Amino acid sequence: MFGKTQAFSGFSVDDVPAAKEFYTGTLGLDVDEEHGMLQLKIAGGHPVLVYPKDDHTPAAYTTLNFPVADIAAAARELAARGVTFERYDDGQDELGVLRTEGPPIAWFKDPAGNVLSIIEE
Repeated sequence: MFGKTQAFSGFSVDDVPAAKEFYTGTLGLDVDEEHGMLQLKIAGGHPVLVYPKDDHTPAAYTTLNFPVADIAAAARELAARGVTFERYDDGQDELGVLRTEGPPIAWFKDPAGNVLSIIEE
């Protein structure tokens, strides 16, 4: 039934202007705004919908993963832009990258508290 639809993902925020500034200014994404919602333009052609929600509760899981070729370089660049990485495990290095299981990954939050990650390809 849905095998040929172009599905897309979305998540809520409590402050659309703050989210737009973060996703454009800090992460450098192209972002469209329409009807009070954002569309994050990411590679692959399927946008991610970011919508306002008055009683927003941040997701307790990773809402968006950004694959990167060099996670150390990406972590340093994000840190220089003011991003603080989350600390979940003793296995994370000084940059906040977990390298003990699976591909190297580091987590951070958007202004609404949603968890995002960079993950090495």
